[in-house]
Amino acid sequence: MTMRPNRNRWKPGGLVLAAVLVVAAGFYWRSAGAETARLVPPPMLDETASTAASETAVLAGGCFWGVQGVFQHVDGVVSAVSGYAGGARDTAHYDMTSTGNTGHAESVRITFDPRVISYGRLLQIFFSVAHDPTELDRQGPDTGTQYRSAIFPRTPEQARIAAAYIAQLDRAKVFPAPIVTTVEPGKEFYPAEAYHQDYLTLHPHQPYIAINDLPKVEALKELFPKLYRATPVLVAAAGQAK
Repeated sequence: MTMRPNRNRWKPGGLVLAAVLVVAAGFYWRSAGAETARLVPPPMLDETASTAASETAVLAGGCFWGVQGVFQHVDGVVSAVSGYAGGARDTAHYDMTSTGNTGHAESVRITFDPRVISYGRLLQIFFSVAHDPTELDRQGPDTGTQYRSAIFPRTPEQARIAAAYIAQLDRAKVFPAPIVTTVEPGKEFYPAEAYHQDYLTLHPHQPYIAINDLPKVEALKELFPKLYRATPVLVAAAGQAK
């Protein structure tokens, strides 16, 4: 298990190295595809047209810093909050979740306008650029069940769409290995500590972010240009971590 730092602590000289890593990360995405970033087909089954102004999705794809950072740049997303899902309320804390024994996965609660973007389209972004759905209990340098690929549907319709989409992508052999993403309904979401919110935006020069997460945002911009929003919607700006 990789323990990530809780806050940014860099000596001045370290910023030079971090700047180099940011440039290198951008080159890595263009040359190697930011791990496995790829434009996957949209889901054949999606939500019916909705007049509701707001809906919620909860997704887990490794470190919540990167997943949150990606969806904060998606048009139609009202908020994206880092947190924990899959376990009990009293274990929804970073130190406890990091043991891998709580049942929690680092997750992101995405509130979106279904009149602008559908649940299925969010899942397309999730599978295309937010993480690698073929890695079991890990993402990049982070290992453990808390980094598993999981979807926590809020409604039976979301559960049907998620399951059908996974089956669709597997049948099409979009990925070189089977998708290991689990669909886990009926699980509560608990917001993470304040220092985890907006982490990608607040610490773009931190090497972990530069190497692992900024390329995901770049991939979103390149693969979904019509859905990319340059200015992220931040938790701190709206007091959304509740």
